[in-house]
Amino acid sequence: MAKIGVFVCDCGNNIARTVDTPDVTRDAAEQNGVAFVENHKFMCSNPGQESFKKAIRDEGLDGCIVAACSPKMHEATFRNAAEAAGLNPFRVEIANIREHCSWVHDDKEIGTVKAKDLTKMMVERIKFNRPLERYLMPLTKRALIIGGGIAGIQAALDLGNAGYSVTIVEKEPSLGGNMARLSETFPTLDCSQCILTPKMVEVQNHPNITVHAYAEMEKLEGYIGNFRATIRQKAKSVIDSECTGCGECWEKCPFTAESEFDMNLNPRKLIYMPFPQAVPTVPVIDRENCPKFLKDSCGLCADVCGPDCIDFTQQDEIIEEEFGAVIVATGYKLMPNVYPEYGGTRPQHMTPKKLTKKLKKLQPRSTAGRLVDVINGMEFERLASASGPTGGEIRRPSDGKKPESIAFIACVGSRDCNKGVEYCSKICCMYTAKHTMLYNHSNHEGKAYVFYMDIRAGGKGYEEFINRAQSDGTEYIRGRVSRLSKKGDKILVKGADTLLGEALDIEVDMVVLATAMVPQEDAMDLAKVIGISYDQHGFYSEQHPKLMPVDSSTGGIYLAGACQGVKDIPETVAQASAAASKVMQLFSKEELQREPEVAIVDQEFCMNCWDCVTVCPYLAISREEKRDRNGNLQKMVATVNPGLCQGCGICNTVCRSKSISLQGYTDEQVYAQITAFDGAFV
Repeated sequence: MAKIGVFVCDCGNNIARTVDTPDVTRDAAEQNGVAFVENHKFMCSNPGQESFKKAIRDEGLDGCIVAACSPKMHEATFRNAAEAAGLNPFRVEIANIREHCSWVHDDKEIGTVKAKDLTKMMVERIKFNRPLERYLMPLTKRALIIGGGIAGIQAALDLGNAGYSVTIVEKEPSLGGNMARLSETFPTLDCSQCILTPKMVEVQNHPNITVHAYAEMEKLEGYIGNFRATIRQKAKSVIDSECTGCGECWEKCPFTAESEFDMNLNPRKLIYMPFPQAVPTVPVIDRENCPKFLKDSCGLCADVCGPDCIDFTQQDEIIEEEFGAVIVATGYKLMPNVYPEYGGTRPQHMTPKKLTKKLKKLQPRSTAGRLVDVINGMEFERLASASGPTGGEIRRPSDGKKPESIAFIACVGSRDCNKGVEYCSKICCMYTAKHTMLYNHSNHEGKAYVFYMDIRAGGKGYEEFINRAQSDGTEYIRGRVSRLSKKGDKILVKGADTLLGEALDIEVDMVVLATAMVPQEDAMDLAKVIGISYDQHGFYSEQHPKLMPVDSSTGGIYLAGACQGVKDIPETVAQASAAASKVMQLFSKEELQREPEVAIVDQEFCMNCWDCVTVCPYLAISREEKRDRNGNLQKMVATVNPGLCQGCGICNTVCRSKSISLQGYTDEQVYAQITAFDGAFV
């Protein structure tokens, strides 16, 4: 005879406002097998949990129902409490009467009847719950970080300083990410390179950190605590261990291509480092453009290399390593200008000079080159940077002239459901204010205009920063710009001041668009490779937006920085440290415990149809040979790796022989729950 306890929570007034919890408690007491009932104001509080444990011990309960909030919130809380009281934790179930009753019904009578029904269903279900034991899995105490921007760097340093081995995989030739492109950072106007470069050097010299720059993820297999990563180290055509970074090779290289790091505003050599402070200080050869690889000519870099470290025969290398946890920190990019009224999309990989020549051929002379002086925020950063194409002097890309006036347009692509993205990019107001300061400081006679929808400056010192930008002489105009057009060597900005209710025509020398922050182009491809989920925009999805903001949907894989959503630098650094602390928490144990609610196979009845292998999204089911004592193959059967299985139950639904069951969700439990459904509230 079952001895079941039912504990009904008021959740303050969250539940009690719409559900008559005393009535639910009285109804539960009348259910067959229920030996104890209790109604508590806050079951999750310490007094509530102590009462829960006392009832288990004093009444000898062998099953408990907690009628409260979602299992995602407090299932673990009450299972841990039950375990502390001596009850198998998987003999505890949650009846969700908050989200399913009080939050969706205004009528208290309906909410109460439904809460009674849900509680009754769980009472019948728990009668078939079997005691389960957690799986103990081995744990590899090494971390993999994908992305070498500020988020990856911070996470690597935190883990390395804690004594754990870390490997960074960065697809570019150098660490640094987008932050390395910035000139200064808001709200303190620190030099970006001055605060980033020491961290990059610290990573390179750290004994616990290995950097695979110019490398990409090929595959990630395994499960939390036991991942196996396949990394493609792309051929640099330079021997890392022998290169001194003297620079003789790229100084003598006679060929150039557009610099991706400088946003195609400047040429670079075909053997190059992206920027002077790059880490590691090893150049790579651009094989797509180098004549040595295209037509077997030149090779001057090898002739002048003192250490003789140029290797034109070098091939990509496949590296396979074991890791226990993964942090994804792949960052963001800016949305391209897709607005014809703002100059349209500039073809990729075209320098302004080449673009001007091309446009002169394709377009009427009156409009030729009208796009060139409309740039985005990152391009402005490179113009303002001391290591940028103009040495820190802000000049127009078209003719190199110092602009006497600049219009900055905020919210280009952000909060635009038709052509852009519906979310706010969050940092645009701040970096636009920074740009106006940089411009005003470089040209005291210049005039800056900012067109904005509204100012969003939620951060420490951010509002003061905006006020400072306005006091520097920048004219903020609340309104939208309808069109940009060429007028002589100026750009005519046609817009409206919505506060004054007037149309505006302003002639400026240059326009800077604060385009939306979006995920990297290959973000969704990488998500498929490593097995994590993403939202409709391509940002990686956290497991819970409030309580688990750095956990991905896959155990052991954590998120840091702008790959998860729009963030500024302080938030990125904080999230990177949070992800690192999650990994430290994981590595603090000698063995890993996995929840037992996974699929199991009754191999005696397995028909080896392999439908389960085909549908499993986590690759948790494999084929296993069954042999007799003489080693003769008897049959092939399916087997489940409990470390990989996430308990989704898809295999259970497609199994023809019904030989697969899901622990914690057996047919008996589900049938009992369904048949107890009364449906009086329907």
